[in-house]
Amino acid sequence: MHFLAAGRVKVSKVTRDGKELTLAYRTAGDSFGESCLLEGGPREEMAEAMESSTTAEVERGALEKIISSHAGISYHFARTMIARRRELESKVEQLIFKDVGSKLAELLLNLGSEHGVEAKRGLILGVKITHQEMANLIGSTRETVSLTLSQFKRKGFIETEGRKVILADREGLRSLA
Repeated sequence: MHFLAAGRVKVSKVTRDGKELTLAYRTAGDSFGESCLLEGGPREEMAEAMESSTTAEVERGALEKIISSHAGISYHFARTMIARRRELESKVEQLIFKDVGSKLAELLLNLGSEHGVEAKRGLILGVKITHQEMANLIGSTRETVSLTLSQFKRKGFIETEGRKVILADREGLRSLA
């Protein structure tokens, strides 16, 4: 299991034919790699540093000792696993039941709540994310995400400034999500 001290890591699944589904991004203070640690099987997810990152690795035996001897840590670990399961259930629901506009609006709102910085023009996303990364997160293509972002921009929901995305009309985005 890895604990991320600094940076940003993408956790994804890649099919044999190279298609990628981004499961999550982990940032400083988060962990990844815990599922195979608990199951004992091989890693099924891929972790890729999206920027310079520092991690601390904890081996299975050491983590099992810590979890079994510290109730507070066990409780925190269980809560983290439940939250991750909810995230994945929400992702499955989005992939099945929502259109690209709804999924993208919800993704932008979530990124804003996690990494947003208030400014006069709106909420600036404090995380750099490419159109391809957005597409991987919502199960779409880069081209469709780019077209949908252009529509959002024309409607005044977002503004862009270089690679910065500004959520100018959060209520408008919420109405789509």
